[in-house]
Amino acid sequence: MVRPRMRKTTLSFLLVVFAIVMTAMAPPVHGQINPDDQSPKAVERWFKKLGHAKQEKLTKLHFYFHDILSGNKPTAVQVAQANITSKSPTLFGIVNVMDDPLTVGPEPDSRIIGSAQGLYASASQKDVGLLMTLNFVFTDGKYNGSTLSILGRNPVFHKYRELPILGGSGVFRLARGIATAKTHTFNATTGDAIVEYHVIVMHY
Repeated sequence: MVRPRMRKTTLSFLLVVFAIVMTAMAPPVHGQINPDDQSPKAVERWFKKLGHAKQEKLTKLHFYFHDILSGNKPTAVQVAQANITSKSPTLFGIVNVMDDPLTVGPEPDSRIIGSAQGLYASASQKDVGLLMTLNFVFTDGKYNGSTLSILGRNPVFHKYRELPILGGSGVFRLARGIATAKTHTFNATTGDAIVEYHVIVMHY
């Protein structure tokens, strides 16, 4: 004969097992993305699964970002640093302001379609992670005069870095999306970098 307390324990155990099984059998959440896969194609697949994707415009952009610290005409300059920045392996506390050209291709003489205007700061003491707040300002083609606004973390030594698009203007009013960065070239001596960007954005 099973005692009442044992019956309650057995029933509780069976309910827990049932919940675990049902969770394992449940279909994936709509629009779910593997956080380990941040490639541009994975991001695009995620966007296409969104229920409201057909009600808004979905625009994809591809360009290169030239961050030049060296030479007589740098496109990014240091404006501040902390007392400990020079001793920090991640240059924690350094702040740069940029007006970096955006080009069709990675070559320095490639056609300019706009600029990245804003600032980035080293905001991590454990790894090289930049806080980036900037506008992509488009000056060529059908997006001339429009902007996209970005605020996010850029772990620059990762292969892919995902930056959220929080808004925009002009063609990109009420925009939201993702800008995926991938380093094309980096000069460790000068700090100059060319970064490839894949942008996918929803807007009206």
